[in-house]
Amino acid sequence: MENKPPVPPFTAASAAEKVRLAEDTWNTRDPDRVVLVYTQDTCWRNRAEFPQGREQVHQFLQRKWAKELDYRLIKELWSFTDQRIAVRFAYEWHDDSNQWFRSYGNENWEFNPQGFMARRFASINDLPIRESERKYFWPLGRRPDEHPGLSELGL
Repeated sequence: MENKPPVPPFTAASAAEKVRLAEDTWNTRDPDRVVLVYTQDTCWRNRAEFPQGREQVHQFLQRKWAKELDYRLIKELWSFTDQRIAVRFAYEWHDDSNQWFRSYGNENWEFNPQGFMARRFASINDLPIRESERKYFWPLGRRPDEHPGLSELGL
């Protein structure tokens, strides 16, 4: 099996790098690419859904991004151990009626020795916002390095 660096055991620097790489990958909104950071038998809890394995995760992500339009995400390292990382995140999106939301949450991740995510547990709350309350304005895709993170935005 190949490696997906950085690999455990994590340091503060490598955990922060792993978080940014995850953010960058999710901001592609490409299920084919996103699933490649997970183990074949990955186990998830995302809100009230429990996808198991890459194929179910792929299907979940397709549904997610068909509904959550113009999705932009910021993740921030919360804590880490040798093989686990906790993050907090917020993302903005709108539905097909152009109602904007900011979705806030926390994720707990567990990695295998090769650096693939084996388990992901996410708790998420959606807050309807006015378009004028948006804070994420970069072009779709990777958040630019100079764009503020969650803490800098007061989120």
